Amino acid sequence: MRRLFGSVRARATLGATLVVAVALVAAGAAVLLSLRSNLMGEAGTQAERSARAVASELAAGTPYDKLSGLDGDIGPVQVLDEDGRLVAVSEDLERISGTDSDRVRAQPAARPAGDDEDDAETTGEALEPGEISGESVFRNGSATVDGDTEDYRYAAVEVETHDRGTLTVYAGAPLAAEHGAVRTALTVMLIGFPLLLGVVAGVTWLVTRRALRPVEGIRREMAAITRSEDLARRVPEPDTHDEIARLASTTNETLAALETSVERQRRFVADASHELRSPIASLRTQLEVAAAHPELLDLDGAVEDTVRLQRLAADLLLLARLDAGERPNDTRVDLAGLAREEAEGRAGVTVAAEPVEVAGSRGQLGRVLANLLDNAQRHARSGVTVSVRREGDRAVVGVADDGDGVPEADRERIFERFVRLDAARSRDDGGAGLGLAIARDVAVRHGGTLTAGQGPAGGALFELRLPLV
Repeated sequence: MRRLFGSVRARATLGATLVVAVALVAAGAAVLLSLRSNLMGEAGTQAERSARAVASELAAGTPYDKLSGLDGDIGPVQVLDEDGRLVAVSEDLERISGTDSDRVRAQPAARPAGDDEDDAETTGEALEPGEISGESVFRNGSATVDGDTEDYRYAAVEVETHDRGTLTVYAGAPLAAEHGAVRTALTVMLIGFPLLLGVVAGVTWLVTRRALRPVEGIRREMAAITRSEDLARRVPEPDTHDEIARLASTTNETLAALETSVERQRRFVADASHELRSPIASLRTQLEVAAAHPELLDLDGAVEDTVRLQRLAADLLLLARLDAGERPNDTRVDLAGLAREEAEGRAGVTVAAEPVEVAGSRGQLGRVLANLLDNAQRHARSGVTVSVRREGDRAVVGVADDGDGVPEADRERIFERFVRLDAARSRDDGGAGLGLAIARDVAVRHGGTLTAGQGPAGGALFELRLPLV
């Protein structure tokens, strides 16, 4: 069963068919009940009309054998006296049920003197001689007239006569039309509903298959991309402008982002390997020379290469954590105090800061300021200026130098990993090209920005903008 309804198409077809089936059953039941109620009401109205016609004749003093309603044309009629005795009955009536008397032959009898008991059903009204009750009592029953047995709707009406006391007239209207109409409607529903459900199921199956056809195309293409590992491929986008088209578009955007990420990761690994190879090779050369000729050991150079290798490994580890989605904490950080701490001990660095607080990682923000100061000192001619101020709901940290500045065309490229401009190609002076990349990644993860521009002295100006606490 699970495999049978394991597809979206099968479940959608089943669900639609069940919903329509429930709606049809409810609507069919309502129609049948309404039809039966209306036809029953019409039969009751007809029976009441016949009963009141006979009652009118009785009120006018018409003898029982002269009543026009007893000819059997309008249905079975019975007249009962106050004692419940049958005093008049329609012609050809052989059997009856559903009234207060199942007798089919009139048995008139005088009312015993002093007997006030009333066995016939009454409406509770006090009637004057010649008056007909305004209320009617309805019942269902059956009768056999001239050999034909049918169901009837009976109406009982009371009439007060001048010389015969209170009489009750029962008149019946046949329910054959009601039964026939209900049976016909039920038959039509029993035949039509399954056919309609079959049509609904078929249409739902076809429409769902057509709607899901692009999804199957997307699935096949994704499976092919997974097998081939070719992230340059894209899934087909249907020209339907619906949810499936948006799904295909989002899938292609995801594939493009994944391709860019994988390509970036490959370049990162290649560049990291290249950057690590140089200090490791230099350190190995120095150690091999020292092993062969201890007197030629360049201890300062070996320490410098080791420190440079350690810094590069720390930068790579931080980038790996940032790429893994490491989020900063919500610790309050005083940027002015942090700027003064990072500038302390650096030659030619001046700080002009007002107290501002942001939320984030003190260690990571300190790393951003340190990287910006290292970069500024590397390119400055005489000095570096650090400023901390408020601008609206943002804290702005500016690091400016008086060097040659950054060409406008390179002001975005310098934030890419392992990118060094021509003036900083030397690994000894220019570093590995990771400092600014790390600074921007940390800024973005703190909800801020890091941009490069031109400073007041003509050199480079780096502005870090972070949301205030």
